[in-house]
Amino acid sequence: MTPLRQRMIEDLQLRGLSERTQEMYVRAVRQLAEHYHKSPARITEEELRDYFLSLKNVKHSSRSATTIALCGIKFFYEYTLKREWTTLTFVRPPQEHKLPVILSLEEVRTILQCVRLPRYRVCLSTIYACGLRLQEGTHLQVPDIDSARMVVHVRNGKGAKDRYAPLPQQTLALLRHSWTTHRNPAWLFPAPGRSGLGMSTASTPMPRNSVQDALRAALKASSIHKRASVHTLRHSWATHLLEAGVNLRLIQHSLGHNSPSTTALSTHLTAKADAIATETLNRLLEALSRPWEVSHARTGGHLPTLWPGIPRQIRRPLAPQPSRRYGGH
Repeated sequence: MTPLRQRMIEDLQLRGLSERTQEMYVRAVRQLAEHYHKSPARITEEELRDYFLSLKNVKHSSRSATTIALCGIKFFYEYTLKREWTTLTFVRPPQEHKLPVILSLEEVRTILQCVRLPRYRVCLSTIYACGLRLQEGTHLQVPDIDSARMVVHVRNGKGAKDRYAPLPQQTLALLRHSWTTHRNPAWLFPAPGRSGLGMSTASTPMPRNSVQDALRAALKASSIHKRASVHTLRHSWATHLLEAGVNLRLIQHSLGHNSPSTTALSTHLTAKADAIATETLNRLLEALSRPWEVSHARTGGHLPTLWPGIPRQIRRPLAPQPSRRYGGH
């Protein structure tokens, strides 16, 4: 490790950033150095400008990838090298308004059944059943399972926040059976090592990339043509709960979101809500397609009760008024 990288890591630690954020910021600076094949301390501001243009126009990087690159590089130059460059003040990630990919319940079942190795199948099933992020799932420890209260203690989640997530009975039974295969005293999903040996004494959790690879292989084997990831299981879990009638605030608490608007974006548009909206629009257009006189006679002067909660006087259509001459009576 170079002294410059060590200095940046120390600055990140002093700033109080999480290990995951430190890894992403260091990787962003390393990719910049690899792009120009020289130390980032020797890169000029004009080269930095060209690099961000390359991310946008050549690599077509996503908003999240550009944001990580900008934050990591900006931290490096402003805090580690003490350089205040104008380029870093006006570079902005591209605006995106994308909806998350949602899997149906049957698609989730099919994908999980296609996961080849049991340890990855149990891990992915737990991530879906409890609405966890990838790292939250792989870093679950034995004391985190509260079988008396039927909750999972999610430690050090996003933003270094703890929370409790509901634990289904079937998931508890699945975790208990999985733990008996390795009996690691600390981790529920220990690192398998070579050929799965050494799980009982592993001191680190299962690598994130191995879980991601297992899901990608299962997605390919299932012939489901959706751009799903491990995080898609979390979005799908929230959507399925919303479809089942669970209150949005309860889902927000289980997901660990600060704002209900974030949860609303995560849950997407549910299939049931879509069907209700379509049915309502069909009834509305059917009413509007009839001549006004016929509709007025059939409904007694009122439109069909599409929204029962709206007062009657608001639903009443306005009858045509007889024309009057200017100043007439």
